[in-house]
Amino acid sequence: MFTQVAIATENAAPQVEAARRSLPRDVLLQYHDDNGTVQTAKSIAQWQRRRDEVIAAMQSVMGTLPVEDAPREAPSYQVIEEVDCGSYVRRQITYQSEPHCETPAYLCIPKTRLSGNTRGPAALCLHPTDNQIGHGVVVGLGGKANRQYAMELAERGFVTLSPSYPLLANYQPDLHAGGWQSGTLKAVWDNLRGIDLLQSLPCVDGQQIAAIGHSLGGHNSVYTAVFDQRIKAVVSSCGLDSYLDYCEGNPAKWLPEQGWTQTRYIPRLREYRGRLEEIPFDFHEMIAALAPRAVMIIAPTGDSNFRADSVDRIATAARPVYQLYGKADQLQVRHPNCGHDFPDEMRELAYHFLETSLRNQENKKSID
Repeated sequence: MFTQVAIATENAAPQVEAARRSLPRDVLLQYHDDNGTVQTAKSIAQWQRRRDEVIAAMQSVMGTLPVEDAPREAPSYQVIEEVDCGSYVRRQITYQSEPHCETPAYLCIPKTRLSGNTRGPAALCLHPTDNQIGHGVVVGLGGKANRQYAMELAERGFVTLSPSYPLLANYQPDLHAGGWQSGTLKAVWDNLRGIDLLQSLPCVDGQQIAAIGHSLGGHNSVYTAVFDQRIKAVVSSCGLDSYLDYCEGNPAKWLPEQGWTQTRYIPRLREYRGRLEEIPFDFHEMIAALAPRAVMIIAPTGDSNFRADSVDRIATAARPVYQLYGKADQLQVRHPNCGHDFPDEMRELAYHFLETSLRNQENKKSID
């Protein structure tokens, strides 16, 4: 049975001093040993100590994920509408992400998998910022062009689940009442529960789960995959750069309810205004924390939201961790010549990357 423990909120206890960075964001093989001495990781087990520090640092700012007193059951869900989309069916659903909270989502299932006799890959398709139709944009129901990746992956044989992001469009959960310190962590939790749902479906191979997203969905995919290693492959389009580089460090972007500090993102990041170098985690660490899983970061040269050269620095910092696993080729970066977009060529490349990565995962499982 799923039980959510109470999560401390900012109003439930005195404000604590913001956590500070303890190790360099770009020297990721450094870690603290049992005595607190800085060492250099030469094994995966030693790197895991640094990874544990990354997870703790994230939760020191985002809030703490719920702890269950027993293994989680798959969430119950309700089908509101089913539409025949040719090669697949699209179900508009809500699923119980936590007590008294129903998360809206679209579940797309290829018709060849409807019987449940054949299991195959699934993708968590996380939508970009859209305050009109929200998650509808990724299943082709409107909004900006080049965002319909849940629809296109379903046409390619993936089961896709596209949850709505908190505090956008028709999904307005009460974060304070739920004890959430950030919309980001609430979204991560909704996504984890979404994966629980996917793994319960007879048409899904629970070992072949991917995450893909553009912009908001791009960093949502990374955050979620850091916390959930059931995700075996990640594509992030226009979703990230270093916090140091975001909007060139403009202090106005770190005021309350601006940029990353909005309620639906990570409000406590406002505490680092004027001292961004002290933020205790960054995308350097989070991308490294995904190793050795397959990751593709698409960073257009003309993106006005996130800097392509910052992405290169992040990948350079994370690559030694991938090399430690002997999987340097699992981390890929692409720089299309466009703005903040997910054009046809890049989506096609992303889909092939996910298919190949999950197929390799399946082959590895067969060999093992």
